[in-house]
Amino acid sequence: MKRRVNLRLRVLLVFAGLAFAVLAVIGLALWVEGRRLLGNGVAPSEALDPLLQAGVIAGFGVLALIAAIWFLFDRHFARPIDGLAGALRIGRIPDAGQARYLGDLGPAARDAAEARARNAEALSEAVADHAAELIREKARLESILSDFGAAAVMTDPGGRVVFYNASAARLLPGLALDRPIERHIAPGAIEAANARLTAGAEATDLACLTPDGLRLSGRMRRIEEDILLILRDRAPNRPLPHDVLETLRRHAATLVPMLDALDGPIPPALAQAIRDEGQGLARATRQLSETLAGDAPTARAGLNELVAGLEQAGDPPSLSVLAEAGSMNALLRRLDARLRDGGAQPVLRIHREDRAELHLRLEWQGEAVPMDRLERWLDEAPDPGQPDLSGAEILAAHGSGIWPETGDSGPRLVLPLQLAADRHDAPGLTYDFALAARGAASSRLADLTCVVFDTETTGLEPSDRIVQIAGLRIARGRLTGERFETLVDPGRPIPPGASAVHGITDRMVADAPGMRGALTAFHHFAEDAVLVAHNAPFDMGMLRAAEPETGLHFDHRVLDTVLLSAMVWGGGVAHTLDALAERLDIVIPPDRRHSAMGDATATAEIFLRLIPALEAKGITRFEEVTAEARRHRRLIADANQRSISGASGSRGTTDSG
Repeated sequence: MKRRVNLRLRVLLVFAGLAFAVLAVIGLALWVEGRRLLGNGVAPSEALDPLLQAGVIAGFGVLALIAAIWFLFDRHFARPIDGLAGALRIGRIPDAGQARYLGDLGPAARDAAEARARNAEALSEAVADHAAELIREKARLESILSDFGAAAVMTDPGGRVVFYNASAARLLPGLALDRPIERHIAPGAIEAANARLTAGAEATDLACLTPDGLRLSGRMRRIEEDILLILRDRAPNRPLPHDVLETLRRHAATLVPMLDALDGPIPPALAQAIRDEGQGLARATRQLSETLAGDAPTARAGLNELVAGLEQAGDPPSLSVLAEAGSMNALLRRLDARLRDGGAQPVLRIHREDRAELHLRLEWQGEAVPMDRLERWLDEAPDPGQPDLSGAEILAAHGSGIWPETGDSGPRLVLPLQLAADRHDAPGLTYDFALAARGAASSRLADLTCVVFDTETTGLEPSDRIVQIAGLRIARGRLTGERFETLVDPGRPIPPGASAVHGITDRMVADAPGMRGALTAFHHFAEDAVLVAHNAPFDMGMLRAAEPETGLHFDHRVLDTVLLSAMVWGGGVAHTLDALAERLDIVIPPDRRHSAMGDATATAEIFLRLIPALEAKGITRFEEVTAEARRHRRLIADANQRSISGASGSRGTTDSG
């Protein structure tokens, strides 16, 4: 990259040269006058003293005058020109007041920026109108594929992920764009299947293992040069449920002699014993069917779907469970109808047991439902769309059951269901097919795979601790939707002053992972990526200070938005996160400021908008950023140097959040 001297520095050198030339002329004039006086017989003391006094006064006067003129020129001409250049490079309309001393240059630049903005807006509207139908079809396809039951993963010819859906994210934890598929699936199986495809097969079966030992099966197909994997988890061989079988044998062995003794009228005690044993036999049979049916389904349903058509005690919470909505809702409505046939007025209540399970409770006033009656209701087929499936079989397919009990508010039927993971843990659809066309070793800023991150801490010193860390992945110049966020237990009290800034208290981190667990998860999330932060020396210093405790080495390449901003606008403007956001028309919600995810999101948007501005200045590659960073070492250190301490570039100066 051709090195160009900054405009303000060039102006300073011009004025310095002017000052040197004027001082040289003054000195030459004094020397000539001194020789003339000495030649006319004037005593040296009488000639030189006045000349030296005149020279000192003239020299300091000229220096002060030139410095004042330089200061005014720098303030009213050089700095505004740098500001105009930065605004034009990021496509922003310059501030009219910024260039009020530049004559027609300011209005001309503003007119040019406005015309460019109008043309860009018109072009954007034309493209949007022309592509509206395509966008709708794309959204429809994404919706279909995001709920596709099987895991779908596509890789480029080099084996790096360019597409995956929600099922793949759940089946292969840590899956991310631009990451080798071999990190998640044993390579031998893929190589063998690839050999079969090379031999001429259009598609081939695949059986493989994950690093955690999960056995997967599916199909592998080549699409042009890319590879598409459709995977499902293969259920492990289950041991026979000996305890349930033994319960069945015991109930049967007890019931048979009782039946043999029935020669006359049944004594009440014997009748009750037979009834108890029969109910025990029914329960054991149900447990066996549930065990053989396997685990809960991977289908996902919102609580509002399951409780539709039922009288509810308040609105259902915004939670999802692992259940098939149609059949489970039909079962609940059938049980509700049977209770109403008996004169009850059931109300559905939802009780969350823990993080993994909740209970649906049909409660009413009156008599409880005996077990044998509930068994008869469960023998019915509640779902008209599946008339061959009884209520008991629906429960067994979900790995669940239902039972009557009596609580403080009266009798009820209780149905437990497993909670589904939050949506942000499993993105619907994540892809960037253009990654396949990118050079594997490209160092272009627009090609880099990055993780933009931010930390919140107990303070601003190198000895302080992280209490929250968040990050977002960027691939080929766009956010992928992959996110990481966690609170961190710092192992020490959080000072009230720090809590007043970021709002994180000791109570909030009480159940959070410790430093080792949190940073191990983040290290995995950021693997093979370039780390990006605002005032990166501080955040990288925090990560590196924890190395002795965690054993993790964050030896990633690093980009700092403070340095990138200085490369665009120079050192004459503020480079805080808030100043950059305002300059780039980025809005940071007040409730998200000084939260790790809120500041990381703002930093990511800033970084993406700085890339084209840097390219306009001829800075297009990571190596060029590193070389240019040396010119700004007085502003902030380069976070790629591991000697940096956590205090380098304090947050009070550059406001990294």
